[in-house]
Amino acid sequence: MEKTLVALVPLGSYDQPLVDEAVRQGVELLGGIGRFVKPEERILLKPNLLSRAQPQKAITTHPAVFAAVAKLLRDEGYAHLSYGDSPGSPTTSPEKAADTCGITAAAEQYGIEPADFATGSLVPFPKGNVAKSFYLCKGSQEADAIINICKMKTHALERITGAVKNIYGCVCGVNKATGHATYPNENIFADMLCDMHRCLPMRLHVMDGVVAMEGNGPASGTPTSMNVLLFSADPVALDSVFSALVHLDPASVPTCLSGEKYGVGVMSHERIEVVTPDGPMTVKQAQERWGKPEFDVFRGKLKTGRLFKIMSLFPFLENRPKVDKVKCVACGVCEEACPVEGKAVHSGSGKKAVYDYKKCIRCYCCQEMCPAKAIELHRHPIIRMLSGK
Repeated sequence: MEKTLVALVPLGSYDQPLVDEAVRQGVELLGGIGRFVKPEERILLKPNLLSRAQPQKAITTHPAVFAAVAKLLRDEGYAHLSYGDSPGSPTTSPEKAADTCGITAAAEQYGIEPADFATGSLVPFPKGNVAKSFYLCKGSQEADAIINICKMKTHALERITGAVKNIYGCVCGVNKATGHATYPNENIFADMLCDMHRCLPMRLHVMDGVVAMEGNGPASGTPTSMNVLLFSADPVALDSVFSALVHLDPASVPTCLSGEKYGVGVMSHERIEVVTPDGPMTVKQAQERWGKPEFDVFRGKLKTGRLFKIMSLFPFLENRPKVDKVKCVACGVCEEACPVEGKAVHSGSGKKAVYDYKKCIRCYCCQEMCPAKAIELHRHPIIRMLSGK
């Protein structure tokens, strides 16, 4: 049985020459850049630009990794390059996010122009399993090929955000919040993401895991060194290896489950081979060598079967966002980010965040966007016991 390849290159710092060599090495382990894109194609580089965050916070793709991918493409003669992402907050422009995150400077170094991620239009996708259309940024629509340069992080809704989740940044502006309301739980949201991968011309996925984020991700967690870069044409396999490195069962990750179910990629470790500078190895061997068992990520069971029924019967047991009143600065960002009509959380003008849990759909947009790190995912002790954590 032919196995799906995921390349892993150890890397202990963001020193640019070292990153350049590591990226080149990782792509070569998969067969070279020419295996994924053609010189005449319009290639979009899609980093994670969730918010206006400094690179050391590990919220966004580090500019050194972005620059290394850009350098590789330019060195190999690729002329038609652009870059872009749509930030999580509708009040943060793609340009401002890219500037703060260091991506603008890295792109300018290699003469790469920003794609249009400020405007978009509805793109029909009749082949979708759950999503029949997407409101996509113009820049993603104009690309012949997309190279996804994602960040290794935890995520309140999907447990991890990696290759599969990062592509949601191709949805334009406030339509991302609408998507959360349309696909309001982790399983159907993951199904939608997999449809998006089938809709867009995805070619290669590069994961920045030199410094990852654990804990209250994807924006309020803690930077932690993982010291790896991961590469694959298969976003599900890449996320499955990421899961293994943090000792998380990929079968507990909704995007991995949906990805394998709908043919986006391979989740099973038996069907994945990890290729490294020291030779090929199993996922288990890579985990033993580079894994971090103490990585702070929720490892409990998914809300299925008996657990799902219990939570449906007793709504007070459901997971929910919870505000730390001491940390809350009453900025109103959580209310702004809430996709629910009439808002499930109210804040701003000196008023600290207050939730209406009857309206809350548990999308965690509020937690994701909170600049004060005042919102965390709260799991009821009974559910933590039943789910295994």
